[in-house]
Amino acid sequence: MSSLTSTPAPSQPPAEADLTPIVGANLRRLRVKRGLSLERLARVSGVSRAMLGQIELGQSTPTINVLWKIARAFDVPFSTLITDSQVPNATVIQREGAKRLTSSDGSFTSRALFPINSARMTEFYELCLAPGAIERAEAHPSGTTENLVVTSGRVEIRVDHERHELRDGDAILFEADVPHAYSNIGDADAQMYLVMTYAERLG
Repeated sequence: MSSLTSTPAPSQPPAEADLTPIVGANLRRLRVKRGLSLERLARVSGVSRAMLGQIELGQSTPTINVLWKIARAFDVPFSTLITDSQVPNATVIQREGAKRLTSSDGSFTSRALFPINSARMTEFYELCLAPGAIERAEAHPSGTTENLVVTSGRVEIRVDHERHELRDGDAILFEADVPHAYSNIGDADAQMYLVMTYAERLG
């Protein structure tokens, strides 16, 4: 997928490739732990058996939407799928080596701003959305909340059937266990920071 104008591809390492084996190993671990076949998981998640198999084998890097579907099927926090090995208590997350996930068309990027060392109840992300782009999200596990602040641009947040327009410095807190969407209604890239909190530690 193409890069956003605010995050030129030449200056960024292929972080997605670093996540591919991690996601694959975690997917297989969760699937085996739950006693699910690829066919059964495909029916529950809405992700094809072929795609799930490729992800497990590290042959395909899933998009954000695919990861959300898998996390929802397992009823676990998003970070459960992208966890890495243990790291020291104090961790510097350098911009150049950040783990980034993108939408299928490249118009939306998400950068984890927390150590990918274990599933956690609270996750912190930097989001960037291209002009005119819409990123739709399915309902997260019951009790999940999102607290989002816009640092540049104009964004419309749709929570179920409600719409809220946010500009620079505006923030919103909402229950994210319903379908929701982020729309860039401005003429420049929109940057946001998101804190996602789960009701309890799952999985």
